[in-house]
Amino acid sequence: MEVKIGVTGAARELVLESPLTADELTAAVRAALAEDHGVLVLTDDRGRQVLVPTEKLAFVEVGEPVERRVGFGAM
Repeated sequence: MEVKIGVTGAARELVLESPLTADELTAAVRAALAEDHGVLVLTDDRGRQVLVPTEKLAFVEVGEPVERRVGFGAM
């Protein structure tokens, strides 16, 4: 599942591929936002962790991964 995270004060968004479902990702974001001084912690497909303090979250977009086509068949 592709996840885009907007961080206040940052020019670019964070993009990662997560093995979690959309419901699991939504639950993780809600749990982090419910805490005082919460931190959103997500792990990508390669096992790397992304930690973002909830007061810095601008948005979290959860969507399906887009298959990238290469070659002449992509036309």
